Amino acid sequence: MAITSALETLIDLAQRDSDAIAKRLGVALKNVEEAEQKLVMLDGYREEYVRKLDAAQTNGITPFAYQNFVAFIGKLDNAITGQREVIKHAKYKADTEKKAWQESERKRLSYRTLNERAAAEALAIENKRDQKAMDDHAARGARYKQQ
Repeated sequence: MAITSALETLIDLAQRDSDAIAKRLGVALKNVEEAEQKLVMLDGYREEYVRKLDAAQTNGITPFAYQNFVAFIGKLDNAITGQREVIKHAKYKADTEKKAWQESERKRLSYRTLNERAAAEALAIENKRDQKAMDDHAARGARYKQQ
């Protein structure tokens, strides 16, 4: 019974660990999604400003206004590059958390399997004990009848 109790404690601890890692994985996946949405937004802004620049060039634009458009598009390009790095890091973090969660689940399931085996062994021992007691009782009964 002490082994079963110790295994149940280990299962409980592994479950808590797995739950905590699953929460971190959820946050990491949410961060990936948010970073990707921000990249889509930045790409949209860039496309919009490129269209505005094209329209301004068609209608006539001052050199100063042209420089402002080009500079702003350059800043958007830098922001897009930076956001791609943020996504790359967020995906790495999510992958790391996923691997940690999988390992934690594997550990928890191993403890559960050991616990089930221990319970099955205890049940087999108890069944043997009960069978022996029944056999002894039947043997005593047979001896009693012979006398």
